[in-house]
Amino acid sequence: MAHTAHSPDRTPVGRSLAVLGLASLSYALAQTSIAPALPDIATSLRSSTQGVTWAFTGFLVSAAVLTPVIGRLGDMFGRRRMLVVALTLFAVGGAMAAPADSLGLVVAGRVVMGAGGGILPLCFGIIRDIVPEERRAGALGLVSAVVGVGGGIGLLMGGLLVDHASYRWIFWTGTVLALLSAVAVYTLLPRSVNHTPGRVDLPGTVLLAVGISAPLIAISRADEWGWSSGPALGLIAAGPVVLVLLVLVERRTAEPLIDMGVLGRGPVLMTNLASLLVGFGQFGVFLLVPQLIQAPTATGYGFGGDATLAGLVMLPGSLTMLAAGPLSGLLSARLGGRTSLALGSLITGTGLLLLAAHHDSQHAVLGFTTLAFTGVGMSFVAMPNLIVDAVEPTRTGEATGINVLVRAVGASLGTQVIAGVLAGGSGATGAQPTAHAYTLSFGIAAAGALIAAAVALVIPRPRNGHRTPGRQKETGPPGHTEDAPSTPRPAPGKDSRSPSPAD
Repeated sequence: MAHTAHSPDRTPVGRSLAVLGLASLSYALAQTSIAPALPDIATSLRSSTQGVTWAFTGFLVSAAVLTPVIGRLGDMFGRRRMLVVALTLFAVGGAMAAPADSLGLVVAGRVVMGAGGGILPLCFGIIRDIVPEERRAGALGLVSAVVGVGGGIGLLMGGLLVDHASYRWIFWTGTVLALLSAVAVYTLLPRSVNHTPGRVDLPGTVLLAVGISAPLIAISRADEWGWSSGPALGLIAAGPVVLVLLVLVERRTAEPLIDMGVLGRGPVLMTNLASLLVGFGQFGVFLLVPQLIQAPTATGYGFGGDATLAGLVMLPGSLTMLAAGPLSGLLSARLGGRTSLALGSLITGTGLLLLAAHHDSQHAVLGFTTLAFTGVGMSFVAMPNLIVDAVEPTRTGEATGINVLVRAVGASLGTQVIAGVLAGGSGATGAQPTAHAYTLSFGIAAAGALIAAAVALVIPRPRNGHRTPGRQKETGPPGHTEDAPSTPRPAPGKDSRSPSPAD
């Protein structure tokens, strides 16, 4: 009997999870390892601190746009196949950025690396295919915890490479790890067999890219143009207008990039809103703490440390995510995913508020950063579980891809807003932000996380019954829910349940 996506007992689950964890780690390291290197990149490439932030933001914007595209392609052509493609593009982007001698080329490489954003929804979809339902929450939690821990390890790795080699090795390391992951995925994962024939929505992709990029460009240039200038206000206003147009176009598209019917379901919509705010708040830790640690002591608030010290300060927090992940999964199973997400967001917001009030000693920064990271780890595990519970299996890649997209958009907005606050709060010399700018930035990030906690509390449960308060019970064909048909959208003249010849 041929293997199918719904015969998980025939799948080597442990080996597959190890491979998916390695692939997710590649993406997680790239998200944050560049943060300690930003001052060094700015000096080496003779760029401003805010300008070099686009090496960070360009990756997040690209990931936001490409994530649903790659997730959709995974549903169409096989998730294993597209996971290999995403990892290969990720490696190519790193190889572009590593030897680059201009900021533009570094940003271009990071944009190509943004294809790695598709890694997470593909991994979540593969887990949905191969892991029995009773083990699925733990498997999703494991991969999500790897992403959180990898983000913290990335900060330490970036610091060590900057101080003892060169920031270029950050990109080379990512390239090598991505290539190793691609080989492991191709050789060790089972082939995908449940495909949904269709096509990629190019108009929707373009509108999404413009709608996300326009306000980010305005925010990044606002201090130079002026917040009340025509170009800044025009681009900020253009973003929401284009995104509204995207919604109207997608509703009239036979095979949309973003299925507004799925996106509009209460549990999916509210989880995504909370994810946007979580993403906004979480990168306050990733971006602010390394810069604070490396600021000169002459500023009156900095610790004069190197990039390695910045990574070491973040390391305990990243390790707490290993404990926070299983705890979040347990809470989700007993009390529901929204409880876990709300508690994680509350803990993150509390840590950020304490950092805003007390960042005058290394011990305080270490403790409060660890607290914030604990909440981030819990949130990372809760979000994909909430989405997977709310959609049918054939929509897993698409729905989790949108969730990763929304989180990346929040992170991009948070990064640029905080970079703008720091740039606007620079002292008379313009070299370093003021202490107040850091306090305000931590406070803004905290507000995002605390609002996320409030939103999480009102996430409705899927109307399809539960075996336990936080888990979905299949009541019909695999993936069936009461508010959506179990049969996926077919392409004209095709059977959407028939597998493609080979993956």
